[in-house]
Amino acid sequence: MLYFEDLKLGDQYTTPERTVTAEEIVAFAKQYDPQPFHTDPEAAKTSLFGRLVASGWHTTAITMGLMVRGDMELDGGVIGQGVDELRWPQPVLPGDRLHVVMEIAGLNPEPSRTGRGKIKLLCRTLNQDGKVVQQMVARVLVSRRSP
Repeated sequence: MLYFEDLKLGDQYTTPERTVTAEEIVAFAKQYDPQPFHTDPEAAKTSLFGRLVASGWHTTAITMGLMVRGDMELDGGVIGQGVDELRWPQPVLPGDRLHVVMEIAGLNPEPSRTGRGKIKLLCRTLNQDGKVVQQMVARVLVSRRSP
């Protein structure tokens, strides 16, 4: 397990890869973002995208799942405090294979009474071609080592 004291600016961590299916794109969108370019492959053909694409919120949920399964194993889990930036520069398509690269972009020790520090984490979700499909800057609480 990693603690605040183990982390250094610029450290990078990666996640396993995950393939996104058309079925899950439609299922997620029907519940959380029911727009035709997410829910109906035929209707999506006449959209800006020209085909079925995943909701950005689906991409964000996938990113979180990958982060938790990645090699940045934080003691106590990935406890988010917020997101400073969230962008979707490329759509996620059925069949895309996604993984996340996380980089420590800031370290902020909290007062010792909290037993935690804060990190700023730059998270890039990439597809199989290395294209960024999501970029997020998150604030995360991290356990400190016991004295």
